Parts: sequence; C-alpha cells; structure tokens
Amino acid sequence: MKQDSIMVVHPDDQSRQTAEIMRRYNDVFQLHDPSTLPGLVAEDCVIENTVPAPDGARHAGREACVRLWSAIASEPGTRFDIEETFVAGERATIRWRYRRADGNSIRGVNLMRVADGLIVEAMGYVKG
Repeated sequence: MKQDSIMVVHPDDQSRQTAEIMRRYNDVFQLHDPSTLPGLVAEDCVIENTVPAPDGARHAGREACVRLWSAIASEPGTRFDIEETFVAGERATIRWRYRRADGNSIRGVNLMRVADGLIVEAMGYVKG
C-alpha cells in the first residue's frame, strides 16, 4: 500500500525539505526502485539497523547505506506499508509494517536525520 501522508510539525524550510526527502525515500521502498538512493544519501551517512539481533549492525558511508537499502527495497515478494511519517526540522520518524514474501510481517520505526538535503543518519527499530 502506497501512502503519501507526511505530518509536518513546523512548516519551516528545513521541515519542508526533510518531508520531501522522506517522501522520495519512502517511494524507494514503496515502488521497489532504489535508483534514486545515491542522490538521497550523504557521503557520511550512518545506518544502525535491527539485524543481527539483539544489537543490529552499523553501516557507514554512502556506498554501504545505498547497498543495504537497495537490497531491502528490491527484495522480491515484499512490501513496506508506511503507517506514518512525522517531520520536525531535520528529523523524521517513519512508522512502517514490513510484509515478507512468506506472508509474515513485522512492525518498526526508523528515526531519520537530514542535513544539507541528504540523509545522514537512520536508526531502525522493530517491534518484537
């Protein structure tokens, strides 16, 4: 399910820019098209994700982040349902449900930070 609803707390320029970047980022996963990722990710971006449990892994640098997100976005038979994207200044929170190819799903949240028009930080957490 594609959802474009983004809640912006402060309608300032920074929040508007962050909201647009989050819309484009969410589209990567909604449309299974990671081709725009390199233009969204800063050279010094850092991702802390949820696997392997319990502490997850850290991915640093544009190449590593784009590689990870590209693999997730293009996984056959999966989809992300975006439940809510909340933006305030340079920060965004994305609540989602990831539906796996086997029919199971998990819910989670990404805490994102944008600087100079690019994603610089993403921390992912899952329920369970």
